[in-house]
Amino acid sequence: MMNGKRLFLFLGIQVCIGAGMAQTKVVTVEDLFHQIDSCNRHVQSGKLQVKQSDAAIEVAKNDMLPSLHLEADWRYIGDGFTTDRNFSNAERAEMPHAGNSFLLKAMQTLYRGGEITGNIERGRIQKQQAQDRLHKTRQDIRFLLLGKYLDLFQLSNQRKVYERNMEQTCLLVRDMQAAYRQGTALKSDITRYELQLQNLQLRLTYVQNQMDILNHELVTSVGWPVTVVIEPDTSALKMLTVERLDESEWITRAQNASQMRLAQAQLSLSKNREELLRAGMRPHLFLKAEHEFSGPILVEVPAIDKNFGFWSAGIGLSYNIDALYRNRRMLRQNKIEQLDMQENVALTEENLLNDIHSAYVNLDEAYVRLETQKKSVQLAHENYYIVKQRYTNGQALITDMLDASNTQLEMELDLANAQIGILYQYYLLRKVTGIL
Repeated sequence: MMNGKRLFLFLGIQVCIGAGMAQTKVVTVEDLFHQIDSCNRHVQSGKLQVKQSDAAIEVAKNDMLPSLHLEADWRYIGDGFTTDRNFSNAERAEMPHAGNSFLLKAMQTLYRGGEITGNIERGRIQKQQAQDRLHKTRQDIRFLLLGKYLDLFQLSNQRKVYERNMEQTCLLVRDMQAAYRQGTALKSDITRYELQLQNLQLRLTYVQNQMDILNHELVTSVGWPVTVVIEPDTSALKMLTVERLDESEWITRAQNASQMRLAQAQLSLSKNREELLRAGMRPHLFLKAEHEFSGPILVEVPAIDKNFGFWSAGIGLSYNIDALYRNRRMLRQNKIEQLDMQENVALTEENLLNDIHSAYVNLDEAYVRLETQKKSVQLAHENYYIVKQRYTNGQALITDMLDASNTQLEMELDLANAQIGILYQYYLLRKVTGIL
């Protein structure tokens, strides 16, 4: 029994300590974006890919440097033998047993048909691709976590609405209890409102649990401790009347959208591959120098136990003849690939314009919905106070009060959702245009 009490006391202390460690943090959208850019693992991976592309460019530049080759060895040479041409009269030939060689080669490419510059350009295109993918990843992660942030914002508004309605319901129950003691109210009326209060408490508990889940997902995604409790910045609602641009202005802003840049980069890579294929059909020109020093001299019989050294320098030309017919076939394939890439660019642009138009229309609709909802909330409040007054005067039933209360709650929740809906559609439009 004592062990159970100690365990209960220990758990209670741990809960208190955990609650004490919780840190409420007011977070703006800009704060969230900054933390994503600094700590989100997907974004950090994208940054590393850009650095890898930088390193790949430097590797491609290596082909512009001279190549140097050094080779040295020591070997044991066994005795040789000689025979006649018909393999008879074999005679043993003594050989020097210690052999050595030293070789130094140097080569500098002068011309490779444009292959070197083509590979460097390919590396630059791939670096731009990596940067565009990083930008797209950043936009996607920002919008994904922004959605959770706005959900948290929406739930926070819902919590306030539920708490306000619970206060209102508690006051009404207290008034009804006083009326019941005076004999002017029924016990069943009080019971109904107490049930309404319990229902509101259950909804509030659900909202708080969902807020806890979203908060945990957010803080772990942006690198904050799990003890941080994010409180959405309520000043964001001031943006509801900010930046009402025409659709054409949003289209202008989308000229450098990451999806367009990625599609264009694929086309550029296809054109670059064409240049590399043509480079393979051109001759390669290079300078070459080498120095060889080896012994013994085995081309003489008997062998000469001396070292022999010589050096040479000159210019070389190589030509891959089979590329004339192999690469032509690949060039024809590449032309078809380029046409496909051009169609992909046009299709990406078409989808982008459709997405902008859809997001723009939905944003306008969200503003209309907000104005309608504001009027609905005003009417719901007026209706509630009228019904309450009638109920107090005995001119309305408890069911009328419940209906009016539920309508008021529903309209207030819909207003909170409409406010968040505008923010969501606005940021969606920014994400589509690539400027989130």
